[in-house]
Amino acid sequence: MLVTEFTLAVSHLDLTQHIRDVPDFPNPGILFRDITPMLQHPPAFQFAVDEMAERFADTGFDAIVGIESRGFLFAAPLSYKLGIPLVPVRKQGKLPFVTNSVSYELEYGSDAIEVHVDAIPHGHRVLIVDDLLATGGTLAATAELIELSGGSVAGVGVVIELSDLNGRGVLGEYSVKSLLTY
Repeated sequence: MLVTEFTLAVSHLDLTQHIRDVPDFPNPGILFRDITPMLQHPPAFQFAVDEMAERFADTGFDAIVGIESRGFLFAAPLSYKLGIPLVPVRKQGKLPFVTNSVSYELEYGSDAIEVHVDAIPHGHRVLIVDDLLATGGTLAATAELIELSGGSVAGVGVVIELSDLNGRGVLGEYSVKSLLTY
């Protein structure tokens, strides 16, 4: 039996070494930032989650919202680490109970996201977590959904921010913290 040991207590790690650039995905002219190598390297993944926890430690939030689907990958361990409830925001038609829903525009059409009506108690402060901030549409729709549900946005945490797409500008006054900026 082969046993692999990992040194998981990492004080600093260059996360850019664990992001793969994939040209022309999903469409020609797009440079996709792939987090899969980070997920496959436990010290890098742990470092990313620990960094997010540290950056939001003093924010004072009551729940963490993870956005389908790659946002779940960071929101769930962050929720576990901090002992804060996790609330999934999913694409329309994926949740089994009564939902609040928000529609939003994409470059190529529209989409909708949903959350259970009882997932965010009135007045709760919520941290939104996703893997990527690009144009800001999905994150802005999630913020709207949280407010529609009676909560408020305590902050937005992402692993990667694509600054040339100005998604931060779409998010207005929300506090946005990213681990990597391209």
